Amino acid sequence: MVTIKDVAKATGVSPSTVSRVIADNPRISLDTKKKVRKAMKELGYHPNVNARNLVAKSTKTIGVVMPSSADKSLQNPFFPEVLRGIGTITHDLQYSMMLSSGGTEEEMFAEVERMVYGSYVDGIILLYSRMNDRITDFLRTKGFPFVMVGKPYDHVNEITHVDNDNFKAGKEITNYLIEQGHERIAFIGGSRDLIVTMDRENGYEAALKEAKLPVSDAYSIHSEFLKSGGREAVEQLLQLEHPPTGIVVSDDLMSLGVLSTLEELGYDVPNDISLVSFNNVYLSELTSPALTTVDIQIYQLGAQSAKALIEKTQSDFAPEKRIIIPHQIVYRDSVTSK
Repeated sequence: MVTIKDVAKATGVSPSTVSRVIADNPRISLDTKKKVRKAMKELGYHPNVNARNLVAKSTKTIGVVMPSSADKSLQNPFFPEVLRGIGTITHDLQYSMMLSSGGTEEEMFAEVERMVYGSYVDGIILLYSRMNDRITDFLRTKGFPFVMVGKPYDHVNEITHVDNDNFKAGKEITNYLIEQGHERIAFIGGSRDLIVTMDRENGYEAALKEAKLPVSDAYSIHSEFLKSGGREAVEQLLQLEHPPTGIVVSDDLMSLGVLSTLEELGYDVPNDISLVSFNNVYLSELTSPALTTVDIQIYQLGAQSAKALIEKTQSDFAPEKRIIIPHQIVYRDSVTSK
């Protein structure tokens, strides 16, 4: 590990000068600061801002990493609600929360490195699970305490995670449309490298296969978990020779885009096209019609992940756990029978 002495040696200044640069001491010239900071970056030195806490081996802070930049993620009501769950537990246990706000994957990775190498946090909650994720691999390699909201892509038994049974939920919500007589059912999901999307889509496909209904690539659209993503997806589906009569949307925010696009194009929900969704965020009952959706207990996903992480940081021997939060379908007005 790179030390202050290494930085001093590389720049030809004393270790105490390097310390003063880290503390942004006004007595140090701007040129010296630039030179030292450049060396720190090149050598991969991360200042330990919490040296005082090292004696206690705790910063009483946990890091939280979202799947994409904070400004984009926070447009989706899922994230404020999961943060509310985390925040309740951290507040009760007198911990602080540090939120990653990197815009690109590179920035996010650099932030996580800083959190880990600088001892800013005791552990990290990842609010996503995706294939071949660099941050997950880094945390595992370092043996740094972390918990994942979602099912890990691999090493499932070696990573503590809090999740719903998204395969089962996807199957149940699709079966509900099938029971209402729908045969042409489409799926609109987020990015295909997110495990939550894969599980929900696999459940949707399993329900179709069991009902001996065709599974068509043309009926499966992937987009961002944003309102605009739903808009693009529905435009694509309506151009098909046989448009669907029912749509499973894997996120309520995308459903808003689907709803408003259908309305603009003169389609009536549920009479022309029925719609079901996931997450049961507060917006889902304010829409017209109100959405039938899977309540995944977002608050509990956050609260249980924070509990599991703090438990992990307080004991070297806390076993890896899989915590499944139950889901239920909330039946509202966006589905009609065929």
